[in-house]
Amino acid sequence: MSSIRCRQLCKTFKQGDEIITGLDHVDIDIEEGEFVCLSGPSGSGKTTLLNAIGGLDTPDSGEIHMGDIRIDRLERGPLADMRLHHIGFVFQSYNLIPVLSARENVEFVMQVQGVPAAQRSRKSLEILREVGLEGMENRRPAQLSGGQQQRVAVARAIVTHPDLVLADEPTANLDSVAASHLMDLFVELNQHHRITFVIATHDKRVMSYARRLIKMQDGKIISDEPQ
Repeated sequence: MSSIRCRQLCKTFKQGDEIITGLDHVDIDIEEGEFVCLSGPSGSGKTTLLNAIGGLDTPDSGEIHMGDIRIDRLERGPLADMRLHHIGFVFQSYNLIPVLSARENVEFVMQVQGVPAAQRSRKSLEILREVGLEGMENRRPAQLSGGQQQRVAVARAIVTHPDLVLADEPTANLDSVAASHLMDLFVELNQHHRITFVIATHDKRVMSYARRLIKMQDGKIISDEPQ
């Protein structure tokens, strides 16, 4: 997978009797290996754009291309396969599986990919150590703080070194030290493995790491500047 190209993306939501604009004719190009932050107030369209790029939500109109593949027209099976092998997601709500340990949550994607058990175990322990959770591998989500659960979610997203990581407020539940450590890890993966990062954030600390800052408001891109 190489570049991402979005053309004239529109998305609306119904909230009671009100129509909410999520995306309003959004055009954006993201090259392979970029480190991009999306900023803007709540309701500006950041999460909606992430979900569209990741194939989690379908725009009402417009086109989304990843390399030569138009993902907004993919059938469910090929779309799920593309997400499994090429995209890592870090959700604001963690989306961890409650009955699995931290290690098992991190291993889950690799298990679905068919990675052998010994390799899954080794890689999951390595990445949990990198995100500062050594010694907590066997704890279930309910036994972890919000910040620790977030780090498990990050470990799960990056353990397979996907082509693209989409992160929605990844530092929201982390203190400043943990947030800095996490962003340093993202930068290292970006620089050494050419993983593309698109991060939606309110956090000015996170924005300071971006090499490109895109500001959104009312479903539109209002500025797009290199850092």
